[in-house]
Order: sequence, then C-alpha cells, then structure tokens
Amino acid sequence: MLQRRFGVSLAAGYACVGRGVMTRICRGPWWTVPFLHLGRIRNILAPFPGESVPFTVENHPYRDPFGRETVTFVRTFAYPDRARPGRFDATMIRGRDGRIVDYLGTHQHLAVDLHLAAEPDGSLHLTSDAQRFHAGPLSFRFPMLFSGRADLRESFDDDAGEYVIRLEVRNRLFGFLFGYEGRFRCEFPPAGDGPPAHVLPVQHERRE
Repeated sequence: MLQRRFGVSLAAGYACVGRGVMTRICRGPWWTVPFLHLGRIRNILAPFPGESVPFTVENHPYRDPFGRETVTFVRTFAYPDRARPGRFDATMIRGRDGRIVDYLGTHQHLAVDLHLAAEPDGSLHLTSDAQRFHAGPLSFRFPMLFSGRADLRESFDDDAGEYVIRLEVRNRLFGFLFGYEGRFRCEFPPAGDGPPAHVLPVQHERRE
C-alpha cells in the first residue's frame, strides 16, 4: 500500500488523495510561534496546535515549466475553531544529480534535500537535510541554525485499512519546533489532464 501511495507518477497515470484526522498537531515553546507564523504566509507549516483536526493530503503528478516531473504534496488542515484552514504546500522532484528535492511553500522559495528509506517493518522513513533559499536574484544555502530538520514516518495499518503518519521538525540547538500525527485513507483517481489549480505553486523555481 505504501508502494501504491508513493507510486504516483505520470507513467502510472494516477493521483493520490488522502482524507483523515490528525489526532494531534503540536508546536514548540512560545518563541517558535513567530517562526511558524512566518512560514504560514507562504503555506510552509501549519502554526496552530489542535486535536482531532480533519485534513487532506493531495499528491498529483505533472510536468513543471522546466520539463521536470513533479508531484504535489499539499496538506490542508481544517481546524474546527478557525475560519481559515492551515496549509503545508510542497512539490517534489528528482534533481539532476539524483537527489530528491522538495520545494516548500506557494512560491518554492525553499528547496530541501530529502532522504527516504524503507524500514524493516515496511514503513517509510523520510528525513530532510540541506536547505537552499531562492527568491529573485537571491540564492544561498539556508543556515540550519535558523531552520529545522524533518523526521517523518509513514506506515500502513493492515487491520484498520489506514495510513499512519507521524512528523517531527526539530532544530539542533532549540529542540522541537512542530509536529503532527494522524491517520487517513486514500483514493487513487486517474491523473487526468493535470492537477487541480489549487495544488499548484504560484511560481516554479528552476534552481535546485
């Protein structure tokens, strides 16, 4: 089931839409709040804590303006007590040198290297590494002192027929910044003529 979920591609011809509940969304101490709200402006992280928060995750394959095959990873959190949902937007490519690169946010300002591994129990373990900031003429390696590293584990519960996800984002000096855990079920609709407009970034970044 994990192979099917992460097998979304143009050649496979299908997308993946998951719907479920985040049993817990949490954030770090009070001083992390400005950092999280800054990310919220560009749909990078969801800054509000909560419990039993309905969410969706949308993975659609497409070819970006630079000819690269791309898959969306758009997470929407429908907080019951807030009028505006939280969004965490990302688009993933395989870079020219074989690296997996995740562009974060609506404008792809952050390019993050990802490492993926299959665990002995069949789960997927994803960790983030180096980050680069791109905006107009600016382009530099983002100092990890001011950012966080993601540690994500996703598995499939055969008995419940649900995917299980757990994410933590930590800074090496300041500790825990943000995290969530939840369960969801997936549908695999045909990819069709392209992804819906609401999951596409406002702009695409060529630099990896």
